Amino acid sequence: MAAPDAAAERLAGSVPEAVLSVLDELHAAGHAAYVVGGSLRDALLAREPADWDLATDARPERIVSLFDRAVYENRFGTVGVRRAGAVFEVTTFRLDHDYADFRRPHRVEFGDNLAADLARRDFTVNALAWGRAAGAVSNELVDPFDGIADLGRQLLRAVGDPAARFGEDALRMVRAVRLAAVLGFDIEPETLAAINDNAPLVAHLSGERIGAELEKLLAAPEPSIGLRLMAETGLLDVIAPELAAQRGVPQNKVPGEDLWDHTLRTVEAVPRKNRLVRLAALLHDLGKPSTFADGHFHHHETVGAQMAAELLRRLRFSRPVIDDVARLVREHMFTIDPELSDAGVRRFLRRLEPAYLDALFELRRADDIGSGRPGDDPRLAAFRARLEREVVAEAAVDRDGLAIDGDDLIRELGLAPGPRLGRLLDALVERVIDDPALNDRATLLVLARSLLDDGRGAAT
Repeated sequence: MAAPDAAAERLAGSVPEAVLSVLDELHAAGHAAYVVGGSLRDALLAREPADWDLATDARPERIVSLFDRAVYENRFGTVGVRRAGAVFEVTTFRLDHDYADFRRPHRVEFGDNLAADLARRDFTVNALAWGRAAGAVSNELVDPFDGIADLGRQLLRAVGDPAARFGEDALRMVRAVRLAAVLGFDIEPETLAAINDNAPLVAHLSGERIGAELEKLLAAPEPSIGLRLMAETGLLDVIAPELAAQRGVPQNKVPGEDLWDHTLRTVEAVPRKNRLVRLAALLHDLGKPSTFADGHFHHHETVGAQMAAELLRRLRFSRPVIDDVARLVREHMFTIDPELSDAGVRRFLRRLEPAYLDALFELRRADDIGSGRPGDDPRLAAFRARLEREVVAEAAVDRDGLAIDGDDLIRELGLAPGPRLGRLLDALVERVIDDPALNDRATLLVLARSLLDDGRGAAT
């Protein structure tokens, strides 16, 4: 990492014009104003910052008065300022007091001191500021805790006493292991020891905050770095004891590795862009520890799907994500049978739905790699090709694919809406799966009458 002067020069060419204009307006109004935090860290590491945060001695009401359509966002002194189609968060310098719930300060005191504001931040590499004081002529880099040196050492170090920082906000421990994976940094020994000592505090956090960190961790180049740190520090026992239970469970896969090792291998075998599949990979064997008997994991995929849904609900993931991951976990053990009939292939599609094929086969490929096998199983490719042929042929595998619908049956056969009608439609789907040539409106009406006459598929 460059020396502080070189780092300041690099930042001068990295901060976007829109951000500079906000700084300039605050300076012109007589205020100190700086870019702060992780955006500077990322810029110095040649990473694209996710956002650009600013800090100032101007009070929130003053910031709102200086910028059109600015919005005072919260009691912590943050104002959203619109500029060039983006919203930048500008926060008043502050001191935080009375952390009683290990999540947030109960009392905030606005101040005029940049150094005090930086001292309340989590890690030295995030306790950086670039800008200028009120009345100053040129911008400068402010680094009171040697964050630039820690960037050069690729080291995450808590600002001040790590136990105090983690007692203020327990999420900082989860963030530490996430940043270690995202940045490829080590955690400084004293900071790491404090995570070990304070891991139980994570129980005070909301599932939503933990879930958000987990999503970011799974997007890292090597998420196993952070996941292993979670397990080794005790964080995993608090956040997801279901996953922690995988440690030490034997696997007859890669010699010398247990179920947890297999899970981590599987996660990293999924491309970074496939975040949903990475999440499913993390949870795909969640049911194994509780189903282990006689050297086997009986119905672990069914048990695991239920456990995955419960864990994701606890972490406040959205309902669509929960449903998709649970389905992938439940189906990931599908059988590849070269002798399976075409009707059997269509029934597989009926159970799974074509929209899930890419994700399911990506998960299966990753599971193979995680098991020490090649990820290019020709049997898997052949089965996928058969499924694709049925999809391209638009084979009817559910009610939506039928050439008739419930309204047709009501109108033509005098049926009433209800369970009987649904059973008849399902019986027609089964016939069409067996013989796609039957999927013709006139043919299906004749077939429906026949089914009603002999009572099959539409019993009362």
